[in-house]
This record gives sequence, C-alpha cells and structure tokens, in this order.
Amino acid sequence: MKIANSELRIQICKCIVDFYHAEPPKKHITGYQQASSSYKIKMAEVGGLAKKMVQSLALLENQLVEKLWVLKALQHLSTSEVNCTLMMKAQAASGICAHLNDPDPSGQLLFRSSEILWNLLEKSSKEEIIQQLSNLECLLTLKEVFKNLFMRGFSHYDRQLRNDILVITTIIAQNPGAPMIECGFTRDLILFATFNEVKSQNPLVKGLKLSNSYEDFELKKLLFNIIVILCKDLPTIQLLIDGKVILALFTYVKKPEKQKTIEWSAAQYEELQLHAIATLSSVAPLLTEEYMLCQGNARVLAFLQWCESEDSFFSHGNSYHGTGGRGNKFAQMRYSLRLLRAMVYLEDETINNDLCEKGTIQQLIGIFKNIIKSHDKEEAIVLEIQSDILLILSGLCEHHIPRKEIFGTEGVDIILHVMKTDPMKFQSGLGYNVLLFSTLDSIWCCILGCYPLEDYFLEKEGIFLLLDLLALNQKKFCNLVLGIMVEFCDNPKTTAHVNAWRGKKDQTAASLLIKLWRKEEKELGVKRDKHGMIVDTKKPLFTSFQEEQKIMPLPANCPTIAIMDVAENIRAKIYAVLGKLDFENLPGLSAEDFVTLCIIHRYLDFKIGEIWNEIYEEIKLEKLRPVTTDKKILEAITTASENIGKMVASLQSEMIESQAHQDVQNEQKVYAKIQATHKQRELASKSWENFLARTSNAKTLKKAKRLQEKAIESSRYSGQPPNAIFHRTDIKGLNTTVPSGRVVTVESTPARLLGGPLADTDIALKKLPIRGGALQRVRAAKTVNEPKKIAPT
Repeated sequence: MKIANSELRIQICKCIVDFYHAEPPKKHITGYQQASSSYKIKMAEVGGLAKKMVQSLALLENQLVEKLWVLKALQHLSTSEVNCTLMMKAQAASGICAHLNDPDPSGQLLFRSSEILWNLLEKSSKEEIIQQLSNLECLLTLKEVFKNLFMRGFSHYDRQLRNDILVITTIIAQNPGAPMIECGFTRDLILFATFNEVKSQNPLVKGLKLSNSYEDFELKKLLFNIIVILCKDLPTIQLLIDGKVILALFTYVKKPEKQKTIEWSAAQYEELQLHAIATLSSVAPLLTEEYMLCQGNARVLAFLQWCESEDSFFSHGNSYHGTGGRGNKFAQMRYSLRLLRAMVYLEDETINNDLCEKGTIQQLIGIFKNIIKSHDKEEAIVLEIQSDILLILSGLCEHHIPRKEIFGTEGVDIILHVMKTDPMKFQSGLGYNVLLFSTLDSIWCCILGCYPLEDYFLEKEGIFLLLDLLALNQKKFCNLVLGIMVEFCDNPKTTAHVNAWRGKKDQTAASLLIKLWRKEEKELGVKRDKHGMIVDTKKPLFTSFQEEQKIMPLPANCPTIAIMDVAENIRAKIYAVLGKLDFENLPGLSAEDFVTLCIIHRYLDFKIGEIWNEIYEEIKLEKLRPVTTDKKILEAITTASENIGKMVASLQSEMIESQAHQDVQNEQKVYAKIQATHKQRELASKSWENFLARTSNAKTLKKAKRLQEKAIESSRYSGQPPNAIFHRTDIKGLNTTVPSGRVVTVESTPARLLGGPLADTDIALKKLPIRGGALQRVRAAKTVNEPKKIAPT
C-alpha cells in the first residue's frame, strides 16, 4: 500500500473484499486445493491486516477512488471483533470520522465510513471509541454532515443516513468530556428539536418542514432523546432556556386535537406526546422558572383531568412509552404523574404551594379512588400510577400540618385499602412491593404528626394492619414499619391497640417484636448461648462485623462503628417500641421471651457502655494518657457497664432455673393426672368384672347381696326412739344387688301412642281398636244400637 501505484492498491483491496465474497474456481489445478474463505479471513485477523489498512488511509488524502476501495475493504474487515479491536488500536474511529465531510460526488465515503463507525461501536470497546470521537475535529465534522443532510437531504437514503449520524452523535454526547457546546452542535440540535413547535427566525430552519414519513418521525424521537442526554451537562441549561425547550415540549401536554395540517398520524402524535412528557420529566426540574412561566402545574393538572375523564379516545399503545396503554389513557396518566413527582421532589415551595392551591391533593386522591373502583386490567401500570400518586402526596404533605388536614380521612382510607392487599401478591413481581413502600412513606409523611388523622388511622385498625405486615417477617419492610410504630407510640391511644393485637397462634405484639430481635441478632452474629443468654458481659451487643473491624481513631464528626450499628439494624427501634409499651406489663411472653427481654430492657445501657469502651480504646491507640480523674471515671464507667452485663446474665440464669423448676412441677402434675386416669380405668374395669360375675354366677350374686344387706344394716342408726314405727325400705326375697324399694318409677307413655295432649279422652263412647298394647286414637266409632235413618218420600 506504500507503493504509489493506484492499480496495485485497488487490486489489494479487491483481494481483501474477495475473502468475503469468494467464488468457486473456474479451473481446478491438479495437486492444489483452493483455500477456504474462512481460512483467509482467519489469516487476515492473525496477520493484523485491518490495522495496516487503517494506517494506509493516511497515504490516500487526495486519492478518492483508492480511499473508497480501502473503506470498502475496512467495511468488510470490521464485521469481525478481532479486526475491530485492531482498528481501534490504530485510532480508526477518529481518523475516519475526521474525513466524513470530504468531497465525494458518489456519496459512498459517508455511507461506508458511518457503517465502519457503527461496527466499531458494536464490536470493540465502546468507551474507547467514544473517547476517540470526543474531540473538536470529529464533532465539527459530524455537525456539518448532519446539518447538510438535515437541510438538503430529501431522499429515503439521505434521511436514513442522517438518523444514523444522529445516533452516533447521541452516543458521543453521553461522554461528559465531549465538546458538544464548544463546537456549537448542542445549539443546533436544540434548534432542530424545537423549530416545529416554536417559531424561529434562524436561517437554518427557515422554510424547513418535517413530513410524517417514518424517517422524520424517528428523527423527532431521536432529537427528544438527545435533549435528555445533553441536559445532564449543566452548561447546556442556558441553551435550553434560549431554545425555549420547555415551551416546545408543553405543546404536546394537551388533549389530542385534529390537526389542521397533516403533520403526524394519530399513532405518531400519541408516541411523540408520551416522549415529550417523558423528556419534560428530565428537563423541567432543571428549568423551574421556565416551568412556572409556562404554567406547567396548571397544564399538567388539566391534562390529568382529561386522562381521568371518560372522553372517547382510542390509544394505540404501540411505542415503548405506550406500553400497557392500548385502548385507555394509562400511559398518558403515568408519564404526567412522573413529571409531577419529579417537580414535587425538588422541594421547591413555590411549585408545591402552587400545586396545593390548585387542588392537587384532592384531585390525586380522586384519581386513586377511581382507579380502585373501575380498573382491574393492566395491573402493573395501575400499580405504578398508584405508587406515584402516593409519593406525590407524601412530598406535598411532609412537614405541613394544613396539607395533612386537606389529605383528610379520604386519604387515610386509600392508604388502608392498600395495606389490606393480599400478602401473596408481594411476591408477584408486578410492583406491589413498590406500592407498599410508597404507602408506608405516605403514612410517615401524610398521617404522623396530625392527631385527628392518627386517631382515625387507629380507629380503622391501622395499627393492626402494620403489625400484620410486620408479622410477615419480610426484612425489607421491617425497618420502615418499626420506624412508623415508634412515632405512633407517642400517641397515648396506640398502646391499647398494640396490646390488643393477636397474630397467628394467638401471638402478641410484644412476642412478635422479641422474636424479630432474636432473628436480627442471629443474622448479625451476636454471641448468645442456647438459651439466649449473654455470653460476653463486656460486649453484650457486639455483632460479628464489629468483632472483625478493629477500632480506629476517627475525627469527632465521624460516627464510629457502635453508632452506625444503631442505624443499620432494627434493634434500636424494637427497644423504642417496647419502651413505649412499658417493659413490665407485656402480655403473652414465654420464658425464652423474658430472657431476651432482659437484654432489650438494658439495650441503651449496653450501647452507652460500648461507646465509652470505644472512646477508651481510641485514647489508647492515640497514645494519650488521661488525667487521673478522667482515667478513674473511664474505668468506673467501663466497670459499671460490665456489672450491668453480669447482673442481666445473673437474672437470666435465675429465670432459666425458675422455668426449669416450673417445668419439672408441670411434668409431675401431668404424671399425677395420668396416674389418676389409669387408676380410674382400673377401678372401672374391676367394677365391670364384679358386675359380670354377679350376673353369671348365682352364688356370687347371693354373696354380694348378703354383703350389701350387712353394709346397709351397719350404716343404720342403732338406737330407736320409743313408740317409733319402723318402715322397711327394701323388699324381702329379691336376689338383686341394685337399690330397690316399694316406689316404682314408670316412664311416661310416648305421645305418639296417646295421640298428643289434645287427643279426645272420652274413651267410653269410642270403639276400642283390638290391636294390643296401649290405647290409640281412631278416626271414627259408631254406637251399637244406632237407628237407621229413612229418607223422606
């Protein structure tokens, strides 16, 4: 390629291209076999041919034909990852991009160069290629090429090439170091993105108009997309203001109307509308003044009102942004709420006050309630809408009691509705977890601190729902739920609700919290024996992580490991909740629970001792010697903390011994009960045997009778008063051992035999049925001597 011979260079390039388009040999040569295409391509990779071809481009500055052939060869070579890596090392990207705008009547140079750049971005290190292209020379070339194609390209091919160049530019723009503003490309891109919506006198767009062709439609979306990327570079903000980007994007935030001129189809306009609102979510938070000048809140709320209305509108839902919105307005509602959420979370009081004055809180609660009532399909997108509504309400109501009062009982009702969701749905992956997190956040921001709403939440059994959620034992919710519980316990009415709650197997709230404590300590690796007792009285709360980490001297404003431990697990919150409930009167606890409760009760003392121990160790590491008084105080504090640990361990031992003794007593009682049961069974069995003996043997029966009579006689009073008449209560001569006397008990005759209480009792005039047994009613009875009646003549 260094030989200045045009035919030779072109022939070399043709040979390389033939590697990828091999034809079968026309004539077979005896003793030889043609090398396969795959072998030739492999040898080209091994030999570093691509790198040499890139280097040869520098020799062909003014030879257009030869340059085009080299680019064609590189286009084929760039289909391989190995060749792309070699080309990248030879700085192919910057070398090819810098010459994109070279004169070429055929148009092949731009097409082949853009194809090579695409392959390099896809098949080699993307970051390295972007770095090579992020220089002023390359970006100026790309800018000129794009402007020419945008303004003068009218064919289908030109428009496709224009879009390809814009995609490459978008990838480069992701690099914060790319001089997009310095080369003027950013300003031109903003102009091209907004000239259709905002009239401009710039000569670049004068008389320019986009058609509704697919390529122009894609161009519009790509321009919206690159604005989102460019706005991440803060110096771009002034250019966005100058280009009136917010105003241009807000032209899409309105009810779709029939276009006077045919610009976009209904499906295209819907997609652009959604894309514009999504772009606003990224751009508007950076341009709050322009947002307010365009009356952004009013426009978005009016658009939301249309989304909620029942106007006839058929959504196509074809695009990425329109997912789940076919035949409804869910997609529009979702992106509008995302925009509102982005603005609310700026915590700009001007924006938030304006939203509240326009009735946003009531409107969002109304939307939430309507969604609950009427929409069961598109579950994932509905859950996202509900989550965003709750997050917006949280952002508006946080730290503002009057806004919480506006939130009111209707707002509390929608929160309670979400909390009653079937727990099985949290594992569905549709977004119920996100919705629940949003709900818990709204409890914290919209209810806590407003006493009427707290009381209403308690009245509607909200604490029961929180404890039900805590009983699910899902770690991701526990911390947040316990934080809410701590705040709620400041309300004096909460304690009764917490103590009244019962979970599965009649579990109490205190038992649940202690169980969570034990689980947390097990996960943290805290040392406990098999009964849950303290093992190390000097470090009763130490986790395995704290054991591994050595104490290091830190500045006064940096939290130590002991302090960070308070925030990183739920033990402090459990201690706070149980402390509010009063440690002494907790229902439904087992002995194991009481053993753990001893540790929880002393959590604050242990933690204070742990922190003082850290201070003492840091002083030693820094080789400082405290004064005598301070040293004595430090030693006294350390000793006191250790003594508390020993006292708790001793109390735990007593509890365990007491429980063991109680278990033994309970076991003895059970055994005594079992013994009595067995004895009763033996007596019953013996009584039955005696009964059988009396009924089957006459001698035994007579003997039993004599014994019975003797027992009766011995039990009677021997002295009789004078003139007393003695009446016997037994009957002589009966060979029975059952009690008997002159009184006979007769069971009542069944009503079915007598005909019931209202039966006719005048039996003398009735003919008695000769059926045997008891008397029964008959339908009719005639007298014997009844005269016959003679009919009158």
